[in-house]
Amino acid sequence: MTAEREVWREALGVVLATSAYGVSFGALAVASGLDVWQTCVLSLLMFTGGSQFAFVGVFTAGGLAALPSAIASAALLGVRNVAYGMRMSPIVGGGPGRKAMAAHFTIDESTAVAISQSDPRLRQIGFWVTGVGIFVGWNITTLVGALVGDVLGDPKTWGLDAAAAAAFLALLWPRLRQRQAIAVGVAAAVVAAAFTPFLMPGLPVLVAAVVAIAVGWFNWLGRPVSPAEEPLDGAEAPS
Repeated sequence: MTAEREVWREALGVVLATSAYGVSFGALAVASGLDVWQTCVLSLLMFTGGSQFAFVGVFTAGGLAALPSAIASAALLGVRNVAYGMRMSPIVGGGPGRKAMAAHFTIDESTAVAISQSDPRLRQIGFWVTGVGIFVGWNITTLVGALVGDVLGDPKTWGLDAAAAAAFLALLWPRLRQRQAIAVGVAAAVVAAAFTPFLMPGLPVLVAAVVAIAVGWFNWLGRPVSPAEEPLDGAEAPS
């Protein structure tokens, strides 16, 4: 029960931090020209913060003429969820209906909380509590932000633009114990920052992901795995 409580506490902490970020999206979306109902529909159906902000950012810059680019940017940034889905499929388990429902809750935070657990049951708890919790909280705070956007002013002055990134970094930090993990994180961050001024929204993240995959695939800076450390057939290696 202690381990289960820890997962709940970790998941709910991420839910609170990430949900607060929804106020920022709601306010920015309305400021960009979207109606309150349009803003809420985006959060209900798209439900991936990075893609939503990419859509609003491009739409704000170019208006209706930039709508195709805004959709493309959001789609490009959402490609990462495909990789998350492949990783989470065996963890979620169940039939097609269960996996289809889980797909809507497969986001950065729910994936991170799930894979940070070592026990399969705790992974499921972490995934569902985080995913469903953020979905509910994100949509509530999106509505709040859309309704009080004018009163709130610039959401960045409240630090809400950094809430989700801070929560995700808190999950990532304990896993940076080996040189390869640190190299992947640093290389991806540097590449994303370097390309951000030159590429359309969404592409820097994908380029950084390619770098991270290359470092992991070729095991750069990683130590060789001895036969004794290889996972047994039917068993999953600890994450």
